[in-house]
Amino acid sequence: MVLMIKNSRHVVPRQGGWAVKKSGASRASKVFDTQEDAITYGRSQAKKESGELYVHRKDGTILKRDSYGHAPNPPSNR
Repeated sequence: MVLMIKNSRHVVPRQGGWAVKKSGASRASKVFDTQEDAITYGRSQAKKESGELYVHRKDGTILKRDSYGHAPNPPSNR
């Protein structure tokens, strides 16, 4: 199970293209023809909000996740 934070963005497949959605939103922020364009936009939004970017495959499973904010469990200085 993946814990998804509120200010994360998701690049998800959409009929005829790719959409970028904010976590918990029912509607897409923006729709693109290519996954690459959607990732570029989603990454910029995640960086602005110090959030995370989840890139989904066409089947809906998560392909990769990138974090642009503070790590929830930073390494200890032992």
